[in-house]
Amino acid sequence: GFGAWNSIFRRFRRWAEHGVFQRIFESLSGDPDFEYVLVDGTIISVHQKASGAKGDLNQAIGRSKGGLTTKVLALVDALGNLVRFRLLPGQRSEIIAVPALIEDLSFDAFLGDKAFDADHLRGALHERGVQAVIPARQNRKICIPHDEEIYKWRHLIENYFSKIKEFRGVNTRYDKTDTSYEATWCIAATVIALR
Repeated sequence: GFGAWNSIFRRFRRWAEHGVFQRIFESLSGDPDFEYVLVDGTIISVHQKASGAKGDLNQAIGRSKGGLTTKVLALVDALGNLVRFRLLPGQRSEIIAVPALIEDLSFDAFLGDKAFDADHLRGALHERGVQAVIPARQNRKICIPHDEEIYKWRHLIENYFSKIKEFRGVNTRYDKTDTSYEATWCIAATVIALR
């Protein structure tokens, strides 16, 4: 066997809190291809037992029509490999986590769906010399065109979500804390990177 469950859990928590799983993922995932990046969010249902963490109540768990949810905003490279992700409560807008997601990264184009069509994001990307490949919302007064050929590659991030959601602990959040759930994502992402 693996030993006493409590010892295993304490080691998991200690490693999660010290970013060990994050470092393992980063060291085994290879060099990203930053010709362009694809950003999107996915909703994860939260198991009822995952709510109510002691201490810090801000655990990226939100309440929406579908019950308790966490939103994961992910960034994949031009080959469809995960580079980074951020957790948000399910009801929050994904666009608020984009600055933290793209911080310190250098890439040529940003691919996102209509949820990312905001003047402040487009302006921030333009200042960095990054091409925004984002379809304009229908309610825009002046329609901003996007490169439809490049936009076709957006399916790569959907493909990644399909792969990582094959892991039961990713597809449904059982972890009470963000730290543990992020570690769960890093473990699953490492397994995918090694395939």
